[in-house]
Amino acid sequence: MRAARRLLSLRPAAAATHARWLSDNNAAVATRIPGLAAFEDGMMELVERAGPSVVSILNEDAEGRPQGTGSGFVLSSDGLVMTNDHVVASAARLTVQLMDGRKLGADLIGADPSTDIAVLRLATETQTPTTLPMGDSSQLRVGQLAIAIGNPLGFQSSVSTGVVSALGRSLRSQSGRLIDNVIQTDVPLNPGNSGGPLLDSSGRVVGVNTAIIQGAQSISFSVPIKTAEFVASQLVSHGAVRRGYVGIYGVTRPAPPNLVRGLGHRASTFVEVVQVEPAGPAAAAGILPGDWIIAFDGQPLPSLDALYSFMTTQAPNSDATFTVIRDGVDVKNVRVRIGVSPTTPAQR
Repeated sequence: MRAARRLLSLRPAAAATHARWLSDNNAAVATRIPGLAAFEDGMMELVERAGPSVVSILNEDAEGRPQGTGSGFVLSSDGLVMTNDHVVASAARLTVQLMDGRKLGADLIGADPSTDIAVLRLATETQTPTTLPMGDSSQLRVGQLAIAIGNPLGFQSSVSTGVVSALGRSLRSQSGRLIDNVIQTDVPLNPGNSGGPLLDSSGRVVGVNTAIIQGAQSISFSVPIKTAEFVASQLVSHGAVRRGYVGIYGVTRPAPPNLVRGLGHRASTFVEVVQVEPAGPAAAAGILPGDWIIAFDGQPLPSLDALYSFMTTQAPNSDATFTVIRDGVDVKNVRVRIGVSPTTPAQR
């Protein structure tokens, strides 16, 4: 009985304490930390503004069976959509779902496996969401905030954030060629995020999300928007990317010490020509199997990937100078008229 009276006597005090705790807790919740509150408000505004421009893409075969899903974003008011090549590869039918639930057919304008970029056009004339502003990927800095919006594992309009972890990475595309200046972030990406935009803190597109390393955590890669815009313009204009082509196959070899000392070759490797296309520009200029190519327009040429990078920026029908060593001793500057790259991915 005494214990019961003691408990009863404590109840008013406990109730008063609980009331004070609720009051203090409500006050604490109502008081937002200014810096974090501004960041949070900015992030929510960014997502609300950018979200409607991000779409989900369904890839189906001729029998209507799903082959995969991915993300994309609206490029223009006339219905152009950018995504990854591997999202739309081998598709017999493509369906784009907007954030408001509308499902629209889409036609493939063009795809570039070498950069994993593709452009679609919405097949139905309808009101499209606003386009996303383009940023400048060349101005990115390590540590900068990065935001991804996409449809991972079918969860539409998912948002994830992180920072730029590294810049200037190289990523091997499905065609075997290197994509240069790839952006590495720790933004969590999953299957279905591919083709979606990577945004900066202003909501501008700075990359196209393209790959993760299976089994790793917080290592994600995006094609820089500067590369993607160039490719998209080529796809819209020509249906394919018109790259320079010289018609050689080769291997990367270590540079012998006498080459470095005697000629001042500034790289530890060079390209040895293994095969020359009979009707290609290199053959017409006189380059032969066994030649060592050490420079392109005065720039050291340490590898086949470096040659591919030069070809990417070289306009067809322009002239370029290859510095070639023949028989290990004879140095020649060979002028080559650059051709248009054929569709064979392995050819340089």
